[in-house]
Amino acid sequence: MWLIIGLIAIIATFINLYMYATGKDYKLAMAMGLSFTALTLCAEYSLRSRWVEVKDWAALEDVVPSMERALWFLTIVSILLNLAPIHRSVYNTNFQITKRTVYK
Repeated sequence: MWLIIGLIAIIATFINLYMYATGKDYKLAMAMGLSFTALTLCAEYSLRSRWVEVKDWAALEDVVPSMERALWFLTIVSILLNLAPIHRSVYNTNFQITKRTVYK
């Protein structure tokens, strides 16, 4: 389940970036990308919780250390990519205001 939700998060993030690049309203795609990233983390946590309930310590010892780093990295990348259009919009607005002020 987490894999499917994670793929949806990646697709929504690329749709977000594509919509921004083409000048369309990207805010819904951004919200979907961030939401599916959060749902992926919840699904991962639920899977680990089930392993604890059945006392599958071998699976936990094998998967948790490596997946922790991967989840942190992918979550940070997802947040940065989904917020990049907002950062660029703010930067472009500030640049235009500064440019107008300097030339007046």
